[in-house]
Amino acid sequence: MIFRKNSECLSFFYKALLCLFVFICVSSCNEEDAIEAAIAKTIIPLDVERFDQQFSKVTPETLQKVKDTFYFLFPNKYHDSIWIKKSRDTIQQEINTEVSKVFHDFSIIENELRAFFQHLNYYFPEVGIPSRVITITSDVDYEQSIVLTDKMLLVSLDAYLGVDHHFYLGIKDYIRKNFRKSQILPDIVTAYGRRMANNKNRRTFVSNLVYYGKLLYLKDKLIPQKANAEKIGYTEEELAWAQENEVQIWRYFIQKELLYSTEQQLLPRFLHPAPFSKFYLELDVETPGRLGQFIGWQIVKSYMKNNEVSLQELLKKDGEEIFKKSKYKPTK
Repeated sequence: MIFRKNSECLSFFYKALLCLFVFICVSSCNEEDAIEAAIAKTIIPLDVERFDQQFSKVTPETLQKVKDTFYFLFPNKYHDSIWIKKSRDTIQQEINTEVSKVFHDFSIIENELRAFFQHLNYYFPEVGIPSRVITITSDVDYEQSIVLTDKMLLVSLDAYLGVDHHFYLGIKDYIRKNFRKSQILPDIVTAYGRRMANNKNRRTFVSNLVYYGKLLYLKDKLIPQKANAEKIGYTEEELAWAQENEVQIWRYFIQKELLYSTEQQLLPRFLHPAPFSKFYLELDVETPGRLGQFIGWQIVKSYMKNNEVSLQELLKKDGEEIFKKSKYKPTK
């Protein structure tokens, strides 16, 4: 009889706990839906300027008009003849042709950009929307594929033609795997995040984990429609590997006492772009690179779940403080 009473009590307890969990989930979903509905109502005027197209058609007669419109792209030290010569260069013409094939219709990306700016305006009204968004080509300068200033956003389209494009032959696979149009928006958010996130006091490994975690959490809020794999620049298989091995990754960091280490070699091992992460184990070649960024992302998610903090406050806070208050503890 006592056993049955205990069972009945436990059953009631678990049912109540389940109800509470469902209530919290529904409330959270309703709140997120309300936020998204409010964001969608924001009117963002956006007119993407296709400098790449205009320059591909430039002539000696039309050059001055193009220069007047995009004066900041034409340094005064170069004579007009240099620009005409460049526009007629066979390599430049091939770049123009390939960009036109992939980005002839820019409307889908433009709509994604508008949605991103709606979210940016909602969460960071003080940041402001750039007055000009311009697409260019840059001789496949993928390290400067996104250029962001206070009033302008430049996107180099020749850095997003597709992973297997012949322009990228000779570039390492782990670098070029994100040279695709779906990565334009995540790269733009990264550029904004680097400008807004607290970049100070990143001496320890854990503070660097959290810094990159902030950049990824920012994508959760500003481009929620994007898949998590695209946010971090992983394939779906790489993301699945990271998720399945999160406990083991964290255990390694703890056992090796890496969190408060100031060893700079930890950055290329676990945070910078690389073909794989370096645990110095036989399985290294099976791992995706930048697993420290993935762990930092989970730490920041845990912090935001367990603390009443705005997105602006998150970006300003110290990395070690975020970690200590995150209550992060991965479990299978």
